[in-house]
Amino acid sequence: MAEDKTLSEGVADPVRNPASRVFVASLVGTTIEYYDFYIYATAAVLVFPHLFFPAGDETASLLASLAVFGAGMVARPAGAIWFGHLGDRKGRRLALTGSLVLMGAATCLIGLLPVHDVMGWWAPLLLVILRMAQGFAIGGEWSGAVVVATENAPAGQRGTFGTFPQLGAPFGFILANGVFLALGTWLPSDDPSRPSDAFLQWGWRLPFLLAGLLAMIGIWVRLTLVESEAFRRSEASGRIRPLPLGSLFRECGPAVVLGTLYTLATTVLFFSMSTFSLSYGRAAPDAPLPGLGYDYTSFLALLILGVMFFAAATAVSGPLSDRFGRRPLMLCVTTAIAVFGLIWVPLLSSGFWGLLIWLITGFVLMGLTFGPIGVLLSELFPSHLRYTGTGMAYNLASMLGASTAPFVMIALWRAGAGSPVWAGLYLSGVALVTLAALLVGQETRHVDILG
Repeated sequence: MAEDKTLSEGVADPVRNPASRVFVASLVGTTIEYYDFYIYATAAVLVFPHLFFPAGDETASLLASLAVFGAGMVARPAGAIWFGHLGDRKGRRLALTGSLVLMGAATCLIGLLPVHDVMGWWAPLLLVILRMAQGFAIGGEWSGAVVVATENAPAGQRGTFGTFPQLGAPFGFILANGVFLALGTWLPSDDPSRPSDAFLQWGWRLPFLLAGLLAMIGIWVRLTLVESEAFRRSEASGRIRPLPLGSLFRECGPAVVLGTLYTLATTVLFFSMSTFSLSYGRAAPDAPLPGLGYDYTSFLALLILGVMFFAAATAVSGPLSDRFGRRPLMLCVTTAIAVFGLIWVPLLSSGFWGLLIWLITGFVLMGLTFGPIGVLLSELFPSHLRYTGTGMAYNLASMLGASTAPFVMIALWRAGAGSPVWAGLYLSGVALVTLAALLVGQETRHVDILG
């Protein structure tokens, strides 16, 4: 491996982004993007089955709503291609700003959509289109943020800087669900399995409309960035490719496959904890598909507590990966995820404390695997293909794992007659696939990211 190089070495760099600007631009942008993404995830469980898919069968409506949720994941690779093309040809800042504009606009428009009773089948069709626009946008957002953070990191701190955009996921989750929690408190329901009439009529729209204001703040922050030395060197040396996607698969095909498999367990674990858990936790014990029977407000408060552990674990994972290496940390955490999937039933059948342990354990593992994945993927690709390569690997994993995880887990929950045993085993199986890829791959901590 080549020795690690940073912005402070080699060619003088008079237009360097300060660490504080990198932190704010990567964290604020991804927080806003994930806020937009998660308010849809929450509404897909709480609201959309009632308003956009009123089939008479509650389970069928939920599955239809989650299928639309998955459509956003399917659109992610297309977004990775488009924004990766912009980011590797025209610069990181243009692509990052464009993704945020699209995400904010699509989310606002969801908040203005008429429902099924007003527009019939046009309502779910428009919801699918806007959901895919969200997925398209986030397909280019995440990869650009981690590339900017890692390319601007000082020597020996790429893992730490790589967690800046990763913290946007738990922060966005807390913000999104905090808004829904406040709305649920303001517009309470007498039925713990269903939001109030006021919430369903207009309250659910407010978090989506708020996205427009948040997006404007993020766009302003993004416009203060200057291009990294890594991109400017690629541009000056003539390494910019006219079609980065084609060059990526010709030059770095094995890295794309490895990066996708590295990320698979991360994506499935997160959507297990954030989306499946909300469905399972709120379902009544005597329902056709039985669950734990928590009311929405109580379970959402527990989820927010769990995500605080997610944020803390993400923050410490970067320094750990700088000290011990990306691969050793990921091997240990992925093994723990495989074991975690095997103990869902004993934990979830142990009452409140078992549920709390399950949530905290799952979200801690999520932080420890999600934190280093950004820098790990960035280090797999050369600078002139890094935006496209990182985005393709991460979003292919999202399409293969996260787009199907909520739907598959609901189906497995039904197959287990209300027991989550098969859903937990599914997570363990996916973790074994990621573990195998990590065993094949190499350590990347000391690669030269300017090349």
